[in-house]
Amino acid sequence: MTKALVLGIGNVLWADEGFGVRCVEALADCRAFGDDALLLDGGTQGLYLLPFLEDADLLVVFDAVDYGLVPGTMKIVEGDEVPRFMGAKKMSLHQTGFQDVIATAQLMGFCPDELLLIGCQPVELEDYGGGLRQVVADCIPRALTIACAWLDERGIKSTPGRTDTGDLADTSIRMAAYENGRPTEEDACRVGDARFFPTAE
Repeated sequence: MTKALVLGIGNVLWADEGFGVRCVEALADCRAFGDDALLLDGGTQGLYLLPFLEDADLLVVFDAVDYGLVPGTMKIVEGDEVPRFMGAKKMSLHQTGFQDVIATAQLMGFCPDELLLIGCQPVELEDYGGGLRQVVADCIPRALTIACAWLDERGIKSTPGRTDTGDLADTSIRMAAYENGRPTEEDACRVGDARFFPTAE
């Protein structure tokens, strides 16, 4: 049986860095997959994701990627181009880490046969505790449509519904809870620990 790994990577604590994770959460909420697909919040786990790649024949990755394009632009990359695009302009350590995951899987001979990267150009990354900017959040439905169509063409079917999985983030930091529970910028510094900022004399 062909098996697919659908992976969202990134860090939800840094605004648009959370695009990939929010995509895989949204996919689990609106599509029902069978045992031939694993929907996984990969976060920033890097090489810890290797065992999941070993079990997969197909890999779909959602991520925020700096392509140097207009913010909110989506770009779809397949096959051998995936690791190159993920490392062209690294925004954070998780991208370097995932390049290493793919390279290691290839060296060990168990990289998935087909790879698809669904990337979105971020608007804002330097906003600790911030959520997705609207133009990036608006890309999620299209990203899910692309992923489902790609998987369907390869025999991985889904139907409207929900995929119950324990491989997503805790409910306390899922998108709705995170967005609704965020303090204002006046109440919580978004660019670091304000206690260590220099103050004007």
